[in-house]
Amino acid sequence: MNKKKIFNDPVYGFVTVPTELLFDLIEHPYFQRLRRIQQLGLTGFVYPGALHTRFHHALGAMHLMSMALRTLKDKHIKISAAEGEAALAAILLHDIGHGPLSHALETSIFHKVPHEQLSLYLMQRLNNEFNGALTLAIEIFQGSYHRPFFHQLVSSQLDMDRLDYLNRDSFYTGVQEGRPGADRLIKMLTVADEKLVLEEKAIYSIENFLVSRRLMYWQVYLHKTVTSAEQMIIRIMQRARDLARTGHALPASPDLQYFLAKPVSLLDFEQDDTILQRFVQLDDTDVWSAVKMWANHPDKVLSYMSRSMLDRHLFKIVLQSEPFDEEFQLGVVELIADHFQLPPDEAKLLMLTGRISNNAYDADGKDTIDVLTKRGRVVNVAEASDLPNIRALSQRVEKHYICYPKEIAQ
Repeated sequence: MNKKKIFNDPVYGFVTVPTELLFDLIEHPYFQRLRRIQQLGLTGFVYPGALHTRFHHALGAMHLMSMALRTLKDKHIKISAAEGEAALAAILLHDIGHGPLSHALETSIFHKVPHEQLSLYLMQRLNNEFNGALTLAIEIFQGSYHRPFFHQLVSSQLDMDRLDYLNRDSFYTGVQEGRPGADRLIKMLTVADEKLVLEEKAIYSIENFLVSRRLMYWQVYLHKTVTSAEQMIIRIMQRARDLARTGHALPASPDLQYFLAKPVSLLDFEQDDTILQRFVQLDDTDVWSAVKMWANHPDKVLSYMSRSMLDRHLFKIVLQSEPFDEEFQLGVVELIADHFQLPPDEAKLLMLTGRISNNAYDADGKDTIDVLTKRGRVVNVAEASDLPNIRALSQRVEKHYICYPKEIAQ
């Protein structure tokens, strides 16, 4: 069987699967599950075209990794065939542990179970199935390989993951200003002392990348309507979890029911392999089918929010730079209780508060974007640039939000 397949990708054109191992990984059920998980969760409520999946993104990131490796080889960076395949496998599998609807389950059902750790567990399982073929890929993914630039290509402030999701998300949302200039950035990559750097002439391209990233966060990922929808689905799952754990009947798929009824921590995943097997059965379909059934549930809070999600009757959201004072929040709860005839403790569940924040670049972190100057020095791009924008982009902007049913606003 010919396993060197070609995918026709709407963003990059033809994407090649260069080795049999990579083909077999793509064919594996763990990876095929990503077809059923949307890349941008509920962003399609605002941008109707944003219906691409984690599967699309993983293939795109692998394609950009192959371009980056080719660029480095052309600059006489020694990369063996084994290292190249491992780097491609690491980026291909970097999101394999993602749960349904982006990050919703990470905060509503599980207790501090990041998708990155689940990706590692699944890679380790795959490594057993493939007789150790992913050992080097796992080292690169974890950052323990002795050539750190490979890990930086997978996970850093300028990695193939970010370049693809910005490219892809701007394409599918139609937000053309979010294009990061991935092709030029990749052409400017090089290695100094086994660390990933960019040539000095890439400074303005880096600035464009950071501006694009900041714009995409505020205009797409943290769009106020998207924030409202995501907080609503999180509250729905939390309410369903609380009802299930207090003995209420709650229709759902068997695997979703399991996680709703049972508290699961990272330690549980480590100690009980069957939990991971249940997790890989979950996808967006489980959540949406449950929400459809919960729209008719006798619990008023669960049924109202579920029906609201199905009909896109999203909560009104208000943003401001300062936290909302307690008196204002109490007033909102009173209005909700009066309108929906709910006791205060249940009315409180229909008010969602929190904060969102973003900084396009962490100039003072451990993992900076570094530039190789013409004199051979490696410097932080924030120091190398003669423009103030990069320093400004590293400033964290924080906004506080409150969401509540539109009925009370009227």
